[in-house]
Amino acid sequence: MILTGMRRVVFALAVCLARSGRSEVNQSEQIAPDVYFHEGDLKGHGHCNNGWIVFEDYVLVIDGNFPSGAKEIIPKIKAVTDKPIRFAFDTHHHCDHAYGNQVWVENGATPVAHVGVLEEMKKYETGYYGGKPGRWEDSAKSRKDVAESRLKPPTLLYRTEMIFDDGKHRVELLHFGVAHTHGDGFAWLPNEKILFTGDACVNGPYNYAADGDTGEWVKTLENAKKLGAKVICPGHGPRGSGQVLADQHAFFSELRGVVKKYRRKSPETVQKAMEQIRGALMENPQIARYVGDFLPAQVEKAYVEMGGKPFLTKTAGLEDEKHHAAAHGREISVRN
Repeated sequence: MILTGMRRVVFALAVCLARSGRSEVNQSEQIAPDVYFHEGDLKGHGHCNNGWIVFEDYVLVIDGNFPSGAKEIIPKIKAVTDKPIRFAFDTHHHCDHAYGNQVWVENGATPVAHVGVLEEMKKYETGYYGGKPGRWEDSAKSRKDVAESRLKPPTLLYRTEMIFDDGKHRVELLHFGVAHTHGDGFAWLPNEKILFTGDACVNGPYNYAADGDTGEWVKTLENAKKLGAKVICPGHGPRGSGQVLADQHAFFSELRGVVKKYRRKSPETVQKAMEQIRGALMENPQIARYVGDFLPAQVEKAYVEMGGKPFLTKTAGLEDEKHHAAAHGREISVRN
């Protein structure tokens, strides 16, 4: 889609508004009474974003992070409240959102997640469940914090929703379907109109699609948009207005729309058209910030979902996995 004139200006302004709530990386920020957001140091340590809500009797944390990320957050929580940390909500099963669970348990919290998170862990964390080494063992080769901890799957699970409500604050843990993974959970604060999205919605070029489904992702985001959130706290990147959710939805809708034009073409043709596809997406300022290193794999994923054959070589696939690993710190915080 090519935008001109006033439409280009409007979209550019929307992007600016979506990013206007940016706080400093690695700094906690109170975004509502008793509600905090922390943008993790993704580039330096592979950390995801976190949030926490201080209830009358306890604290609920959003995302387990890596072990080092959890240890980074705990003192910041204790600096603003003496309430015990009782629950840590994993928005999905990926290493940077759930590998810190054991640290939270050691600090008195119970890991909480959608049932799909446990199902995904059983699929990918084969070493923990008595099979061959899985993702945890792979991550431990290059991350000292993982090697020194241990995997702790969530033990408090929900299927559709789980609600925390003390009469003053209400947090609804929701599941709208497949998106970034098959177990994506959202934390919705209806009183404050704040939505913590995990990686189902990010704010930048962080959309790893290999464990999800781009078509279902669009549907999931459509359902999330119906909440009418005013503040979006994404899994990665700066927080922003509800426009961030709209932009993430627009990216996958546009991506699939462009790929659909190639669905009857050969895999070789699609691969050769990659720069044209990139250019078409970059023309739209609403979604340009989502176009990054993952694009070839995102295009292949959508193309295969539409009936095409994979076209990336094994080497290219490994490179994409390396990009994902680097984005999640596995090649940054190396073991000594």
